[in-house]
Amino acid sequence: MNTSNKKNIVIKIGTTSIIKNGKVDPTLLESMVGLIKKFKNQYNFVIVTSGAVGLGASKLNYKTRPKSLKRLQVASAVGQIELINQYEKIFNDQNLNVAQVLITKNLIDDREQFINTTQALNELLLQGIIPVINENDVVATEELKFGDNDRLSAIVSIIVNAVKLIIITNKEGLYNFNPDKNKEAKKIDYIEYDSNQLNDLIPLSKKGEGMGGFSTKIMASQISGFSGIPTQIISWSKSNLLKAILNEKVGTFITASNKKIRLRKLWIAYGMASVANVFIDEGAANALQKNASLLSKGVIKFNNSFKIGDGLSIVFNKKVIAKGIAKIDSNTFEESSLVIHKDDLIIL
Repeated sequence: MNTSNKKNIVIKIGTTSIIKNGKVDPTLLESMVGLIKKFKNQYNFVIVTSGAVGLGASKLNYKTRPKSLKRLQVASAVGQIELINQYEKIFNDQNLNVAQVLITKNLIDDREQFINTTQALNELLLQGIIPVINENDVVATEELKFGDNDRLSAIVSIIVNAVKLIIITNKEGLYNFNPDKNKEAKKIDYIEYDSNQLNDLIPLSKKGEGMGGFSTKIMASQISGFSGIPTQIISWSKSNLLKAILNEKVGTFITASNKKIRLRKLWIAYGMASVANVFIDEGAANALQKNASLLSKGVIKFNNSFKIGDGLSIVFNKKVIAKGIAKIDSNTFEESSLVIHKDDLIIL
């Protein structure tokens, strides 16, 4: 069946929602399958799932979530089998096919891998197969780890050009204060992705049982929002997920930018490694905001040498305001040079 005209929704499920007493909660998956089946003619669904480490740790009788990378990798490898088996069994019972997709952070560091993964996920969706995605903890190193599946879900949303990211967690949504510490805390129904209020919530967040606390959920919503994709953070229940799919009021809705950004520019923003920081003056900063290229006359200094094609971070007032690809070698830097062309530059 050709699904190219259907919209894509990414659902991210947290450890605390899917794992109960060291086991996968079958009622959650069965309820979710029912909804996915109900809406499968309108939407393609992509699932980003946590839970492998929790399952593995339980099976190996670890008392708590492992902290060392080696024990984390072992727990993930053991738990991933059971996790995907549960997905396959419950989805197949409803005649839905799933595919396991394991991703590491270097996916977005490597332009070729980024494109290949985009094509692979889109082909799965085209064939009516539901990708079940997790981070590949076994081959990840400290430097390569996403660190949490929240950020991974935002990247996946970008790759599949989702119309919405739904994050399922153990709280009703975002609160103006940490609800575990403040009984007066109130849930935020609606917030803008680039608001100071959203940014101010990050230090108030508290880590949960998984790698990501609410700070990572906020950062994920900022990444997806920047990319034109709204996020809805909800607690698990079949009715909550139904409301989120139907765009009804539930949890916290985080708005998105009305600008759709091309994949190449998103790769520059979130995937490309920066070789050097380029410090610019106010005139150059104002010009960039008006969609101009970066010229060398606006550059005050840079902190490292770079070559043509290297990634650069643009700094103004001690803040990275843009990223781009060098059009010039730092050794041949002249006052009249084009440093970054506007087509290779994205304002953050």
